[in-house]
Amino acid sequence: MNSNPSTTPEHIAQEKRRPGWPEIGMMVLGYVVVMAVAIPLIFTLTEEGSVVHGISLAALSGLAGLGAFFAAYILRIRSGASFGFRRTSGRWLLVAVGLGLGVFVLARIFVIVIYYGFGYTENTQESYIAAANGGTVALLLQLVMIAVLTPLGEEFAFRGVLTNALQKYGPWVSILGSAVIFATAHGINEVWPLAFFAGLATGYLFYRTGSIWPCVVVHAVNNAAGTLFSVIAVNYIV
Repeated sequence: MNSNPSTTPEHIAQEKRRPGWPEIGMMVLGYVVVMAVAIPLIFTLTEEGSVVHGISLAALSGLAGLGAFFAAYILRIRSGASFGFRRTSGRWLLVAVGLGLGVFVLARIFVIVIYYGFGYTENTQESYIAAANGGTVALLLQLVMIAVLTPLGEEFAFRGVLTNALQKYGPWVSILGSAVIFATAHGINEVWPLAFFAGLATGYLFYRTGSIWPCVVVHAVNNAAGTLFSVIAVNYIV
């Protein structure tokens, strides 16, 4: 009897159905195409820093992720379970809520340090802040886009495809590598470390659970908390 689980027929079949470099390539291509088409349209049709601009950019984050995921999905595997669409326990979902809040707190501490400790002045989130503070309807729309659509799209792509595919190289490469790429996709700016923290948390959860849903919860909690905090900061702190 073969005592090595890594060579069992079940394991070999699972590895064959895991996304690989072809899916990563299609994911990147899909992401770039959506961004290349949509960004010029958004900047042409909306005023930078406006409520509509912020909501549009938030929607684009989710749509680009969904486009990237579906480009990878239709390539060859076409199995939801192979991309992490699996049930998980309520305990892991509660852990995900805690990690989402932890990432949010860590991100706020980091923002305070770089803005007040190092005199950093750039703010690439002005449009998002404007959308969150554009009234009740705008806030609700922004929450749907940034805390529902964006987590779904980005986690399907970056965890379901990228983190998943990199697991063949071990957890360190999978979690750290995908976190770096995820953060870089957000731009080399003050958001990079914040996205990196989120990528580490979601990558770890994907590695532990094999399910995409705890990752979506972390992302949703972090983004929702950040959006609501911007409303509190603008109206009651600043």
